[in-house]
Amino acid sequence: MSADETMRNEDFKKCSDFHGHICPGLAIGYRAARAGLDWLKEKRATDEELVSVVETDACSADAVQVLTGCTFGKGNFLYKDYGKMVFTFFGRASGKGVRVALRPGVLQLTDRHLELVDKIRNAAASQEEHEEYEFIRDAKTRDILEKELEVLFKLEPVNVSLPPKALIQASKPCDRCGEPTMASKLVHQADHYICGSCLDSV
Repeated sequence: MSADETMRNEDFKKCSDFHGHICPGLAIGYRAARAGLDWLKEKRATDEELVSVVETDACSADAVQVLTGCTFGKGNFLYKDYGKMVFTFFGRASGKGVRVALRPGVLQLTDRHLELVDKIRNAAASQEEHEEYEFIRDAKTRDILEKELEVLFKLEPVNVSLPPKALIQASKPCDRCGEPTMASKLVHQADHYICGSCLDSV
């Protein structure tokens, strides 16, 4: 499928609408989530049928949420702060899992691309440089959308314990601020039950 065909696809449009723009990172997340769902032979989760684990908090994570239906609120979207473009997907019914890891060099950015990113972040880019950046970004995005799957990722089956389904627990007031807090998240300290934000503010 060409990049243009993919970007016209309703699923990809939902990802870009949710994320706010089209970029190489979003394309990686889209391709990774598609690969994971295809490998598991699963469809988008309506509840907790799937579990997604992402090792990055970058753009790609948004596409994973949209395509898989895994979310923080349902407890089946897990984030590990490893700074890696690695995504693991599990099917609860089948018990199967697959790890999708970006291959080295796929997201390698040119010096000029990095220079333009820096200028834009520091509000120092001209209109021409903005346009140049968008051209380079779009070309990289299209390249990722059109690459063969095996060139983009290494896919490996995994067998690990699935996380429990999301718990619904009663809240209790924090003894310091009084705000309702999930009881299991309160910390017992000197005969008081304290929430995390109060502990952090000490």
